[in-house]
Amino acid sequence: MRTALTITLAMALAAPGAAHAATAADNGTNFTAAQPEDDRAQERREARAERARKARAERAERQREARQERQRSENRERSRQNRSQASDRDRDRSFNARAANERMEAAQRRAENAERRERSSVRQRGERQVDRAERRREINARTERLRDNGNVVLRGDRDFERERVRDRRGERRTERRIERRTDERRDRVERRQSHSREYYRDREDYAKQRAADLRRNGDRIVRYNGRDYRHWHSHDWRTDRRYDWRRYRDRNRTIFSLGYYYDPFGWNYRRYNIGYNMRPSYYSSRYWISDPWRYRLPPVYGPYRWVRYYDDALLVDIYSGEVVDVIYDFFW
Repeated sequence: MRTALTITLAMALAAPGAAHAATAADNGTNFTAAQPEDDRAQERREARAERARKARAERAERQREARQERQRSENRERSRQNRSQASDRDRDRSFNARAANERMEAAQRRAENAERRERSSVRQRGERQVDRAERRREINARTERLRDNGNVVLRGDRDFERERVRDRRGERRTERRIERRTDERRDRVERRQSHSREYYRDREDYAKQRAADLRRNGDRIVRYNGRDYRHWHSHDWRTDRRYDWRRYRDRNRTIFSLGYYYDPFGWNYRRYNIGYNMRPSYYSSRYWISDPWRYRLPPVYGPYRWVRYYDDALLVDIYSGEVVDVIYDFFW
């Protein structure tokens, strides 16, 4: 009985040790099996990192190559533009040289033609002189033969005189043709100069002189239609209801829209006040308001005229160019 109890107790004490040994064995086996998994995960991470590094390197290389290709294309485009500009300059220089050569050749041709015409005219004059001398000798010989025969007829003299008159007519016709061409050239030059600023200055001087003459001659006629035309009373008509142009313009706006104003000198707008003097071109007949009542303006008399200046209506003394009345922003 005692022996069985001893065996049972020994077995009970040996069981925890065996279980511990078995547990230790199992843990060792599991650790040994988990270690290769961690190595493979580390290898995969390193492989992914290496692939990412290679991808970044390849992307950087491609970007660098793209930049280099773009730079090369820009350089090629710039060089092509430079060559194009250089070729354009060369072509311009060659064109200018060719044009200069053509002008020189044209001048040389004109000089040669003039010299040829001169030689031809000299030769023709010489031939005409020789022909006239021969005809004169023939006429003289014929006259002498007629005189020797006793029949004194001055037929040869009449023929010679007739030829001489015909030659003079041809010369006068040529001279008239040359004078006519010269006059035509002079007229063309004068017509071109008539539109220049010097022409306008001359016109202004003429207009001032004419205004002075008119004022000097007009002092004898100081009244026009019962009024003293040398003075304009700008406030009298503004109180008259017949000339209420503002209300009339509000109801008839299209009448006051005259369109573009053409400045004779191409200058900008300048605000004229009463007492200013205008240039004659600004109050010429093309700018007159011929029917003041159409715009409900008072009638004018003597030297006064209503004149359009841009959108303003000015009353101007056309003898002196003085502005005697102003309505600003009259037209649209």
